[in-house]
This record gives sequence, structure tokens and C-alpha cells, in this order.
Amino acid sequence: MEKNPQDGRKSPPHRELPPVVGLLLAMVLMNMLLYLCLDQFFISPRRSAGDPSHCPYGYFRMGQMKNCSPWLSCEELRTEVRQLKLVGEGAVKRVFLSEWKERKVALSRLTSLEMKDDFLHGLQMLKSLQSKHVVTLLGYCEDDNTILTEYHPLGPLSSLEKTLNLSKYRNVNTWQHRLQLATDYVGIINYLHHSPRGTLVMCDSSDLPKTLSQYLLTSNFSIVVNDLDALPLVNRSSGTFVKCGHRELHGDFVAPEQLWPYGEDMPFHDDLMPSYDEKIDIWKIPDVSSFLLGHVEGSDMVRFHLFDIHKACKSQTPAERPTAQDILDTYQKVLNSLRDTVVSQTREML
Repeated sequence: MEKNPQDGRKSPPHRELPPVVGLLLAMVLMNMLLYLCLDQFFISPRRSAGDPSHCPYGYFRMGQMKNCSPWLSCEELRTEVRQLKLVGEGAVKRVFLSEWKERKVALSRLTSLEMKDDFLHGLQMLKSLQSKHVVTLLGYCEDDNTILTEYHPLGPLSSLEKTLNLSKYRNVNTWQHRLQLATDYVGIINYLHHSPRGTLVMCDSSDLPKTLSQYLLTSNFSIVVNDLDALPLVNRSSGTFVKCGHRELHGDFVAPEQLWPYGEDMPFHDDLMPSYDEKIDIWKIPDVSSFLLGHVEGSDMVRFHLFDIHKACKSQTPAERPTAQDILDTYQKVLNSLRDTVVSQTREML
């Protein structure tokens, strides 16, 4: 039988890579993966595409819903929503954790007929201001004095420290995420000052706890404003300014122009109290931001970079304070600059 000429050939010897070469290749691959992940690591999780502004007026989408659904009617609220338990109560409304089509939702009910005007004002604001900055409206019934909104289990912004101290959230308890929250907050103020309804002032903000209670922390760690019952309109062209409530305000959290200007010798009288504009919101931004930044590693560095803009916010003269847009631009610039610096330093260490 004839031999195959290839049978007699010797196969080339198998060469194994030296262990050092394999180790170097593994390190190169690991560094490449780290480079790809760094930018993602230093960017805060953002809100999902379930933004009410992606739906036409009168429709909503939340969570995993793929399509926009019309706001629920009185009949649908009565028959499809199951009230579970009380989770919050204020002067205007009580809020109940409820269920709609196996989804957790928040059902607000008017506390008393005396507060109906404020309740309806809040509803009108919710309807007209739907955006990524505002809690999602799901439906309402004026006959029953009820409003249905998206439920955010992490609760009001005042619970931020308690939430971030939980073990499952400690990975987001960083200056990067906290500065992004502060940027979200300023973004909301800027939106209200340039809203579809005009320049709106956040009047339910006489102290820090009250201010924080107006906002909710979402599951992907962004902020939405929830309570819109006290949003008066500033209209400079018509000379319309605002006064937040009819009682005397005290303390250094409120802006100087919100304090009774005539001294202790003259009793407070609402008719004599001068009105003011949206710059009262600007005065409060440094205090809210300081709470949001907390005392984690790097937060003092952020405060240092925001010192000048925050100093300007505290000007005794309202007209000299920056606009919300000026502050938002500064926050975003500081966030990007510090994040890029940290990413660069981390890459140099690899």
C-alpha cells in the first residue's frame, strides 16, 4: 500500500507562551475593561425614558409601560385603584399608598374643604407642568377631590441620609451622586422659573425640612418635585409679585426680603408686608445643596468649588443674586470638571 507523503512529515513543535507574557496580556485586557467602565462609574444613574414629557398632554407612562395611557377618569379611579395605607399627611392632602393594575401608586385625598382651592391649584400645576422634573400624574377626580400620581418608595428628600445609610445604597453615597442630586434640584428650580405657566416661586419653603418635603427621591436617584400647592406667579410686565402666606416668617433660611422689615415695635400686618420675586428661591439653594452634599469624602472639595456661586446666592440685594440658570451652569461645569479630573487620575494609576 502506498504511503501518504504527509505521514512522514514531522509536525512543528507546539510552543507554549511564557507565563509572563500571559500575565501581561491579562493585565492589558483588564486595563482596557477598566478604561471602558470608568466613565460609566463616575456618571450618576439617570432617570429612565419613562418621562411624562414623552407622552402628549393628558397621557402618562411610568415604570415598564411601553405605551402612553390616558389620565385615569373618576370612574377608573373609583373602580380600579385599591387604597392600601396612609403614608403621608399635610395641611392640604393625605397621601395613601395604593395599587392600580398591580402597580404601586400614590393616591392623594383632600384633607378638608377649606383647603380645596390649594388642592385644585396643585392639580392644575401638576397637569400643566408634567416633565422629567415633576412627579408623574396618572389621573384625577375633582368630584371626589382625589389625585393619583406615581409612587416613589424612597420617599421625600428629607429621608436621603437614612436611605444612603442602607447597605444596598452605599455604592451611590458618593460626592458624584450627591452633586448630581443637587444639580437635579437646581434644575427643578430653573424649570419652575421658566415654566410653561411663567415664573413660578416655590413658596412652601419656610425652613429646610419643609422644603425637602416638597421633593421625592426616585428609585434611580434623581429628584422630582411632588407638592405644587403653593406656586404663585411672578409677572414683571404687569408688576405682579408674590408673598408666601399671610403670616410673619422668621429665621435665616428664608430670604431677607421675606422678613418683616419694620422692626419689633410695629406689629406684623400682612397688608403692609412688601412682596418679592423668584430670587427668594435662589437664596435657599446653598442650604439645600449643603444638605444634599452631606459629609462624604469629597463633599468639602465640591463645596469649595461652589463657594463663589453660593456666596452670590446669599446677596442681601435680590437683583444681585444669580439666576437659577447661572447656578445650574456652574453646578454642571463643576460636576464635569471634577469627574474628568478623577477619571484622569485613576487612569494614570493603572
